[in-house]
Amino acid sequence: MKTVITYGTFDLFHVGHVRLLKRLRNLGDRLVVGLSTDAFNELKGKSCVFPYEHRKEILLATQYVDDVFPEENWEQKRHDIMREEATIFAMGDDWAGKFDDLENICQVVYLPRTPDTSTTEIKQVFVKLKEERLHEVRNVSQHLNRLIEELL
Repeated sequence: MKTVITYGTFDLFHVGHVRLLKRLRNLGDRLVVGLSTDAFNELKGKSCVFPYEHRKEILLATQYVDDVFPEENWEQKRHDIMREEATIFAMGDDWAGKFDDLENICQVVYLPRTPDTSTTEIKQVFVKLKEERLHEVRNVSQHLNRLIEELL
């Protein structure tokens, strides 16, 4: 049995995640995911919309992921690979070269990301929508204040 291992935050689950997990699963017979915990994401300077347990449940609900375990630090990967008996360590190509030191215990693969789809971009859209809504509320508020002043 060929086990593939990967890591990630998988917040705001989207089609890019689905396509990556599908490609990862196609590399082997079993896919296990080291899912970044909320505490580890904080250390990395990331904030998540969904807590660890929700993100874990979403991953396990896909047809591609066989198991999920917590990623709590950068250093645990070598131990995880050995524990899971993984033959392939795979990540998105934005990490290319960062984990080549693991090649002495398994094959290291970097896969291309889905173009124009990322959690960061989705979060930026939400921020923009929030800013636009806030601008609208301020305009309405200013208009109402002017009306009240005219009535007084």
